[in-house]
Amino acid sequence: MKELNLQTNWNPPSDWRKITTIDAHTGGEPFRVIISGFPALEGETILERRRFAKENFDNLRKALMFEPRGHADMYGCILTPPVSEEADIGVLFTHNEGYSTMCGHGIIGLTKVLLDAEFFPKTSPETILKIDTPAGLVTAHARIENNSVKSVYFHNVPSFVVALDEIVEVRGLGKVRYDLAFGGAFYAYVQAKDVGLTCLPKDFRGLIEKGMQIKRAVMNSREIPHPFEKDLSFLYGTIFMDEPEDSTNHSRNVCIFADGEVDRSPTGTGVSARLAIHYAREEIKIGEPIIIESIVGSCFTGRVHSETTFGGCPAIIPEVEGTAFITGRNEFLIDPNEEFPEGFILR
Repeated sequence: MKELNLQTNWNPPSDWRKITTIDAHTGGEPFRVIISGFPALEGETILERRRFAKENFDNLRKALMFEPRGHADMYGCILTPPVSEEADIGVLFTHNEGYSTMCGHGIIGLTKVLLDAEFFPKTSPETILKIDTPAGLVTAHARIENNSVKSVYFHNVPSFVVALDEIVEVRGLGKVRYDLAFGGAFYAYVQAKDVGLTCLPKDFRGLIEKGMQIKRAVMNSREIPHPFEKDLSFLYGTIFMDEPEDSTNHSRNVCIFADGEVDRSPTGTGVSARLAIHYAREEIKIGEPIIIESIVGSCFTGRVHSETTFGGCPAIIPEVEGTAFITGRNEFLIDPNEEFPEGFILR
């Protein structure tokens, strides 16, 4: 049998844009880390850089998140220099609609990439990275085994409850009960069974449709106030809750966020806000772990690390742990003459 031996010295034309990424997943949720090729972002704060990216380079977000280089549920990040003295790096999180305020699965995936791809040194048994996010400083702790990141847990920004047992009228669904809480982003929490769903893959389409219906209804019925930042004052998604498939776990989460994206992980910011809800209801104690499943069965472990206050309100510092894996290294090319330089989405 003849062997196929393909070799080339081809290089793309100099006027093509080249963007290098390392791809990973956390609990099944994709995470594309842009390593080089993205223009520098101006601004003294991460939120200012977030606005600058939206106003000047949103075409590149679309190119990397949308088809044909991504897909409707793609997720990624742009790296920036840190803005606080204690931070090691800054990050903006990207998805199909725009830019997240915080992302737990992203913190876990980013820590895995930065340490195992040797952008930062790692030491055993634990390495700490401090990361500036649009929502604030997050501290990631990587557990190191055999010179590799085994898992990552992070201490999130202060997380708090806005409202419990609220009722919203949703067209086609009637009255829906929800809790509203912040874990780096704002979420409306709904029992899946209350709207005739489960948190299983078979209800994937129904979760998207009803999740977006609920999100829009809540957004239209009330303000979503962050104590300090207008740019954080919006409802990011709906999180459905259900019984776990593994009876030894606490429960199951499915987050419908941005423009109908479905998180394959249990959602790190979502688990953070759930911890605030359970703590407010006196259902868990400080340091008591709960394991929450995702729609694909991956798990995050969450616990309340400590109490705090935020904007004069009771809050907690959540701790969330999960695992991530590197899946690829890519150089994406954008031909200035290509038909779909900003991509497209089909769902």
